[in-house]
Amino acid sequence: MSTTNGRGREETQEERADRQWTELLQELRVAQTGVQILFGFLLAVVFQPRFAELSEVDRDIYVTTVVLGSATVAALIGPVTYHRLLTGRRMKPQTVIWASRMTMMGLVLLFFTMCSTLLLIMRVALHNTFALWLVAGIALWFLACWFLFPLWALARGRSGPREDPPREDPRPGE
Repeated sequence: MSTTNGRGREETQEERADRQWTELLQELRVAQTGVQILFGFLLAVVFQPRFAELSEVDRDIYVTTVVLGSATVAALIGPVTYHRLLTGRRMKPQTVIWASRMTMMGLVLLFFTMCSTLLLIMRVALHNTFALWLVAGIALWFLACWFLFPLWALARGRSGPREDPPREDPRPGE
C-alpha cells in the first residue's frame, strides 16, 4: 500500500526503506573515506623514528586515539555487515533503523577520534598548553558543523518534516 503520510512522496514502507538505505550508503561512503585515511595515518605513526621520543602522556593519547579510531571504523563499517547478514530476510526497515543508529554512533566516535588525533598532533607540534585551546576550538567547530547547525535548522523548521524511520511492526491501514 502506497501512502504519502503528508510528506508529498508516495512510497511503500519497503520503498522508503530502500531509499533510506541508499541514502545511508552515500553518507557512509563520505565518512568511511575520511576514517580510512585517518586510521591509516594513525597506524603508520608508531613506526616513525620520532615515536620513541614521545612522552608517556603523548603515547597514552596515541593509544587512546588508535582505540577510538578502531571503534569508529567498526561502527561505520558495521551497517554493511547488517545488510549482508539480513539481506533476503525481509528485514530492510529494521536494517535501516539499526544501521542508522550505528552510523550515528560512528559519527560520535569519529568526533572523539578527530579531537584525540588533533590533541596528539598539536601537543607534538607546539609543546605547550596552547594545543589544548586549539583543539577545544576545533572541537567546538566540529560540534557546530556536525550537530548544532542541523539541530538549529530542525528547530527553526528549515529542514521540513522529518521522515519517520520505517516501523518495525507496521499495522494495516496506518
